[in-house]
Amino acid sequence: MSGQLLIEYLDRRRADYILQRHHIAYTAPEIAEQSHVAGNAFAKVVMIKVDAELAMVVLPAHYRIDLDQLTTSLGVNHITLATEREFGYRFPRCEIGAMPPFGHLYGLDAFMIPVFQHSRMIAFNAGTHSEIIRMPMAEFLRLACLTEVGAGAVPPSARREQAVVYGHL
Repeated sequence: MSGQLLIEYLDRRRADYILQRHHIAYTAPEIAEQSHVAGNAFAKVVMIKVDAELAMVVLPAHYRIDLDQLTTSLGVNHITLATEREFGYRFPRCEIGAMPPFGHLYGLDAFMIPVFQHSRMIAFNAGTHSEIIRMPMAEFLRLACLTEVGAGAVPPSARREQAVVYGHL
């Protein structure tokens, strides 16, 4: 069953969305592929600690976070990745790793890397490893209460170039 807090919120706000089921999957690229969603239109959540406070970053499925860029963009002293032990309790109605990108529903700041600007639709985990929400990007931006940051993610092509330069995959 999907994250009830999210569904209740979307229904209360009269959101335009579709709840879609898929085979159980655990990584954003897997889920995007199973759901027939382009990786750059599937939003994943990465949990971080900003100067010791939990927060979430929303970025496309195939991107990876760049903590140095993000630290500079946010103008903070220190950012680290959060562990499941550090954030799991904040999402009591969600499966770990399937949190939706709506930090404000869980008392968290949420930051979005500005790389979705060409997407008309967006999809993201609905609180389980077997359901996603699809909605128009404008609707998502209206409801998600995200702070856009200037930089903080590395696209898939940059990762391949790095792998070639440094000689590892």
